[in-house]
Amino acid sequence: MKVTITFRNREKSFIPVEAEMITPDAIFQDKEIIVGEGNRSIPLTQIADLSVEGSPSSVHEVDILIRGDASRVKRIGEYMTGGSITIESNVGMHCGNFMSGGRIEILGSADGWLGREMHGGEILCHGDAGDYCASGYRGGRKGMVGGSVEVIGSVGDFACEHIAGGAVLIHGNAGDFTCAEMKGGTVIILGDSSRVCANMSAGTCYVYGSAEEMIPTFEKKGCIEHDGMAFHHFRGDVANRGKGDLYVARYTYLR
Repeated sequence: MKVTITFRNREKSFIPVEAEMITPDAIFQDKEIIVGEGNRSIPLTQIADLSVEGSPSSVHEVDILIRGDASRVKRIGEYMTGGSITIESNVGMHCGNFMSGGRIEILGSADGWLGREMHGGEILCHGDAGDYCASGYRGGRKGMVGGSVEVIGSVGDFACEHIAGGAVLIHGNAGDFTCAEMKGGTVIILGDSSRVCANMSAGTCYVYGSAEEMIPTFEKKGCIEHDGMAFHHFRGDVANRGKGDLYVARYTYLR
């Protein structure tokens, strides 16, 4: 089944849209898609054109294509278990919240909390992602636990905070406190980051660029060669009795 959702130009486009029902699961269950626009709940068809082709035998056969401006549309793909969503524009906050299966591809950039607390599946973002990519929500103790997130651009602050599993690949730079409170999983940053892996207890993080303001409570274990490059190997965060592995190509210490 191919489902195409085309958002129309809204008169008050600054008002966010809560769209947690835009998932292959809801389409497969033939539910009416209701979204929240400001303080009102409305059918999706009031703000978008919807076309459906085919009839699926499982959620994995539902492919959603989203067109038009989705930069203020939040929670697309929340709790999805299968199928695919392709977003041709930028997308709003919380895309892929708690997803456990399927694939989301964003051809533009994503706002904050991309892949928040995801359990499985794949997210590919061709642009940049905002703060808290693949992290937990504020006050939470566990972020991403499974699946994979790949961002071709850069990400904001607190990416992969509380990450406990899965794999994250960031082609650009990552902001401040990347992988803070890391508990597991693998994170690869091809650019630079700062104050990386503060208070980590487990997991593996690679910084191919420069790790600025390195947390001093990491134990230097030596140097290794990986992927044709030399990396400094640190173990820690020893302030948390941590046994995580941090590999950085270059670093400066926190002053």
